[in-house]
Amino acid sequence: VQLQASGGGLVQAGGSLRLSCTASGLTFSRSSVAWFRQTPGKERAFVAAMRWRNDIANYADSVKGRFTISRDVAKNTAYLQMNNLKPEDTAVYYCAAATISTTTPNTNSWTSWGQGTLVTVSS
Repeated sequence: VQLQASGGGLVQAGGSLRLSCTASGLTFSRSSVAWFRQTPGKERAFVAAMRWRNDIANYADSVKGRFTISRDVAKNTAYLQMNNLKPEDTAVYYCAAATISTTTPNTNSWTSWGQGTLVTVSS
């Protein structure tokens, strides 16, 4: 299983970015997907997740109303649309997948991880 995250970059506060997570070796039609983020010296933090059954999504309070997780089963790609970005959103963002139907924020439940993509939000 390989997950490839992309779409990070430098953006001004208030701007938008869309991250992509392309999978090989698994299908998002039967795998839940999540996004986490990490800054230096801190633990990886939950951002959003979508379970493969019913597309139910879960978001961290800090991103509710600004970020949207979605998936395109035909392209086997998941997305994280990030709007109204803030400097505190600066981090390396990781996508993760699990074969169970879940939106848990627990990192231990996510069995496959991408390599991360850096998002930098300037003030």
